[in-house]
Parts: sequence; structure tokens; C-alpha cells
Amino acid sequence: MVALRRLLPATQREWRNFLLGIGFASPWIIGFLAFTIFPVGSALYYSFTRYDLVRDPVWLGVQNYVAFADDADFRLVAGNTLWWVLLSSPLGVFSAFLMALLLNSRIVFRSFFRAIFFFPAIVPVVVTAFVWIFLLNIQYGAINSTLQAWGFKTIPFISSPDWMKWSLVVIHMWSQGAAMVIFLATLQDVPKSLYEAATVDGANAFRRMWNITVPMVSPIILFNLVMSFISGFQYFTLPWIMTQGGPSRSAEFYAIYLYRNAFQWFRMGKASALAWVLFVLILLFTYLIFRTSGRFVYYAGATR
Repeated sequence: MVALRRLLPATQREWRNFLLGIGFASPWIIGFLAFTIFPVGSALYYSFTRYDLVRDPVWLGVQNYVAFADDADFRLVAGNTLWWVLLSSPLGVFSAFLMALLLNSRIVFRSFFRAIFFFPAIVPVVVTAFVWIFLLNIQYGAINSTLQAWGFKTIPFISSPDWMKWSLVVIHMWSQGAAMVIFLATLQDVPKSLYEAATVDGANAFRRMWNITVPMVSPIILFNLVMSFISGFQYFTLPWIMTQGGPSRSAEFYAIYLYRNAFQWFRMGKASALAWVLFVLILLFTYLIFRTSGRFVYYAGATR
């Protein structure tokens, strides 16, 4: 109570300034309550019900959550999503880091290549999807046409369950322009004196990269990895546009399954439960990453 009283205004003038500040901030506060807090609270309530948008919600308790244990579809999409997150996230960060290393070196037309490598990050996902559908199509795709012209067999990139997720991984690694720019900005802040001292001591390019560059940019590696994990659990647009989760549900990720339950089958109660399970999974993975990254991240003496 004492701490609360210290936070509250004490004089009439402080109260007037406080209310004036609340008045100026009220559009944001109202929007936050109406478009964030209320939907989140509603989703939590509906996750304990059977609700189809037409009839009144029927209270089920934790039945929606318990049913996931025996749901074969849930196990399928959870497996696909974990495969995707654990593989695509590190590979995407690795790809962005390599591109940043390349574009931080003294190469000809460096500004041009920086623009080209960043270009996929500003292209709409719909455009990216249709471009890759054209490139990877087994009948008229540019890649398979080139393979046929060279006498090789065609590869069913987006029509085979064995190839689909790997094709998405390649596309994901290709479209790392935003993470690349963050890495590039960080690499330019690494003191050149460290590289000069290492060169004098006889360290080659790989040793300088491994012992200087990687530790100095490790906080950004952690940041990009966490952001990639979070977005990976919510991966939806590209596989939905390209194959709608196919073929044979090989690209049926968690967000696609949630979308089907909510807007195709109108199982809003189950979809809300799926959303909350997803929230807990993302929270858990983020916590584990931060808990296990302390010994690998260099903060230059900063207190954590």
C-alpha cells in the first residue's frame, strides 16, 4: 500500500497532470483494451468451450486441451512444426550471418549486392510464393526445365512430401534480408583494432571470424534466433499459398491447422485452445533459449 501511494499523485496539480496525460494516452489505452486485452481474454474463455460462431458457447472445461493428447491431427502438425522450427530457424540465422559477412567485406559492387540480398525482405509474401511456385513446378518450372535440358531427372520440389519442407527451408534461407541487415549493422561496429591485433598475432581469416566476429555479434545471433523461433511457430502464409499444407499434409504446420479449425470448420473453442497452447510453446522455447544461452553470448562486460 505504501508503494502504491508513492506511485499515485499527491497534490491537486499532480492529479491534474496525471489525468491530462491519461486523456492524451486514452486513444491508445482504449485501442489496447479493445483490440488486445479483450480478444485475448475472449480467446481464453472460448478455449474452455464448444463454440461455432452461431450457437451459444457450451462450457467444456479443459476438455479441448485434454483431447489434444489423442488427436492424431494435432500430433501431425506438432511434429511438422517442431521439425520446421528446429531446422529452419538455425539455418535461417546462419544464412543471414554468412550473407552479412560477405557484404561486409570489400567486394566489387558491394552496394548493389546489398540491395539485391535485401530485396526478398521487402517483396510481399504472395509474390514470393508465386515466383517460387513458377521456379519449382515439376512441369514448367525454370529449375526443372534447366535440369531436363542438362539431361538430369526432374525433382518434385512442391509435389512430393519428401521434398516440400526442404524446399520451404531453402526459400526461408533465401529470404533473410531483414536479419542480414541487422547482422551487417552489428559487424560494422566491431572494432577494427581487434582484427589488426589478431592479424599481428598470426591468426588467419577463419580464426579471426570465429574468435572475434562471432563473440562480438553473439547478442544479435541470439536476438535473430529468438525472433526466428517465434515466427517459425507461426509459419503460415507461404506454405498456405503454395500448397495449402500439402502434399499429403507434409506442410501442414500449426498455424495452418489453427486456421482450418477457426475459419473452415468453425471450431472456435478448439482453435482458441490451439492458440493458447501455441502461446505457451513459444513462451517455453523463448525461456529455454535465454536460460541456455548465457555461456555462449558475449555482452562485453555488461551486467545482465
